[in-house]
Amino acid sequence: MSRLVAIVLTLFALVTVTFTFTTPAYAADLAAGAGIFTANCASCHLGGRNVIMADKTLKKDALEKYGMNSIEAIVKQVSQGKNAMPAFTGRLTPEQAQDVAAYVLDKAEKGW
Repeated sequence: MSRLVAIVLTLFALVTVTFTFTTPAYAADLAAGAGIFTANCASCHLGGRNVIMADKTLKKDALEKYGMNSIEAIVKQVSQGKNAMPAFTGRLTPEQAQDVAAYVLDKAEKGW
């Protein structure tokens, strides 16, 4: 019985140490994302619309349709640009791109 208790306590200790010392995931700053969006994106995407390509909005259904429904996909689009959208690498830090992507997804989820 004491051997079982020792094993359980050892496993508990390992799990606790593993989860205690892992690096926390990056948490996007939605307020910062809103400011970045206003300063850099709103001229073409105000209210989740798209003044250049009307069907490619930032609304939830369009983001899903065009595969832009993840932080990674939006960050790539923001960083590299595509078609009429300019690349923002060099103008936005990776953290700012993450923040604006999180903001876009949050607003899309809420219906803009």
